[in-house]
Order: sequence, then structure tokens, then C-alpha cells
Amino acid sequence: MRYLPFLLLAFAAAGCSAPTPPPTDQPPDPQAAAQQERDKQLLHAIQRPIDKAKSVEDTTLKAADEQKQQIDEQTGG
Repeated sequence: MRYLPFLLLAFAAAGCSAPTPPPTDQPPDPQAAAQQERDKQLLHAIQRPIDKAKSVEDTTLKAADEQKQQIDEQTGG
């Protein structure tokens, strides 16, 4: 029991110490860079058909409007 106050004081002093700062200048992990490149390629592979479909949609809608106008002109409507 005689050492209990000293022990508590030691724990309190240890708890008040400042945390160590994280390292700031770490080189990037080469595997992480390779994974990011694969992710980028996958994103482009997914986005490419979507962009193509959007451009085809505009062309299709334009052709449908022209066809509707021709039908309206022929039927007098």
C-alpha cells in the first residue's frame, strides 16, 4: 500500500505525455500506385461504353425527330 500513490502518480505522468506525430515524408507504396492505375483503367473501361451510348442516343433521337417530321408532312398532321 505504501507504493500505491507513487504508482498512481507514475501512471498519471505517463498518460500526460504528448503522442508521437505521424511520419510526414513517406514515399508512396509502389503496390498502391499500381492499384490506383488498375482502378483508373477499370474506370475508363466502364465509362467508355457509357459515353458511346450517350453519343448514339443523341443521334438516334435526332433521327427519330426527323422521321416524325417526315411522317407529319406526308400525313398532313
